[in-house]
Formats: sequence, C-alpha cells, structure tokens
Amino acid sequence: MRITSTQLERYQREGFLILEDFVDSDACESLRSRAAELVSEFDPDGTISIFSTAAQNHLRDDYFLESGDKIRFFFEEDAFLPDGSLKQSKERSINKIGHALHELDPVFAKFSKTPAIKELVADLGIEEPLLLQSMYIFKQPRIGGEVTCHQDSTFLYTEPQDIAGLWFALEDATIENGCLWAIPGGHKLGLKSRWVRSATGMNFEVFDSSPWPEDRLVPLEVPKGSLIILNGLLPHKSLANRSSKSRHAYTLHVISADCRYPETNWLQRSPELPLRGFE
Repeated sequence: MRITSTQLERYQREGFLILEDFVDSDACESLRSRAAELVSEFDPDGTISIFSTAAQNHLRDDYFLESGDKIRFFFEEDAFLPDGSLKQSKERSINKIGHALHELDPVFAKFSKTPAIKELVADLGIEEPLLLQSMYIFKQPRIGGEVTCHQDSTFLYTEPQDIAGLWFALEDATIENGCLWAIPGGHKLGLKSRWVRSATGMNFEVFDSSPWPEDRLVPLEVPKGSLIILNGLLPHKSLANRSSKSRHAYTLHVISADCRYPETNWLQRSPELPLRGFE
C-alpha cells in the first residue's frame, strides 16, 4: 500500500492519517500471540514498574529509563492492591512491553521491517529512516489507564522535529475501550514541553504552559488491522478503559538519520545496539 498525494496532504494538514486494512488479521494475531508468550515468560518478582503519564513516576525509575535497548514490562497503575500484590493475573495487569521489541524479538522485528512499512515511511518523506522505539500496548479491560494529552516529540525530541508514530490496531479501537483522541491540526501549535535528562533525573522543560484545547479532540475509532500515523507534534490522548474489552495495539516510532537525537532524551541505546533502519 502506498499513500496518495491526497492522503499525504491530509496528514500534513491534520497531523494524523488513518489507513484501514493496513495489516491483515493473521499478522495481528501473530503479534498478539507473541506478546502473550513474552508475558507468560516474564517473572515480575522484584521488578515492579508502573506506567503512568499522570503521576510521572518514571522520573528516577532506572528500569524504565534504561529500557531503550531492551524488552521490559510495565504494569497498569490500577493493577495492585494496597498491600502491593496484584489484583489479578499478570497477564491481565501489564500495561505495555517496550522499547526495543522491533530489534530484539524476531516476530516483532519481522513485522516492523516489512516492505509495506518501509514504503510508507518513504512516502511520508522521512529520509534515511531509523526505527527508534517500539511498544506493545494492552489497554487492559477495566483497569487500562488514561494516557493524558501529550506530544510524542516531548519525549522523543529531535532537531529538527521530525518523527512519525505508527500505531497499529491489533483489535477494534472504540470510545468504549479507550481509543486514541487527537486534535486535528494541533501539530501546528508548536512543541509545549520537552522531557530532559539532568543530573537530578528527568525534568520537564516547558515552552508553553497554556492548556491544550481539549474541546477540539476527536475520537480516532478504527477497526482491527488499521494503522494510524501520528505526527510527533500532534496532541493526542486516550481515556481509561473501563469496558470488558481490551484494546491491544503495537506502536513504532521512526526518525530520520539526518536529525539530531540529543543525549538528554530519556530513551537511549547502547553502542552495542545502535539505531538502525529497515535493513
């Protein structure tokens, strides 16, 4: 599948583009099956890292901050009882797996480097693309946490700001189970903040403290197999999932090798696993 000039114009105008039927059902199920295997093999004893955009609990969480070149597991904020034990099985408690699935796992690597994705990235105008990070997101039934309104470039900053997020729906994503919401054209508002490494840990460098115009948010409901392309500056969020249905998705972020990727970004790779493209 190649995107048309009309679709590219829409992406440039609105900051996102929805491509239905980009991934066939078998490929979706292959990723879901592999994610289930990884979770089954994961031993959480002594390794409790909770993913939350609201609490910013990763400011000094080395397990999270050193995951740029690893496969690591992060729990839902509402997965635990007051005594610290899980309310339910670990399979129903994991928020996401990140952040180098596309490099270290053969199933996710094969999916992430298909000719269709490579051609799509070229159509977006990203020259000499590098695959920066990947995440498998579960959005668990009833406890799937809210992701507050944000820009990906806040956390994955480049100079110039040129990053695309590829969000693959592995199940139907609806308002009921916590689909994405976005502000059309919001990528033209500029970067509001940047998450920066410092001697004291992670801190936000704020450029614009005005609130997001969240009254302009629109739901991006998509069927299984869809791809949502997100400009790095696009404000987007997802609400909590209080339904009985999960909302599995796989995300991949791509930058250009021509961009500068600062050492003060949270996500870093070791020299043994440098950033690579689709080879």
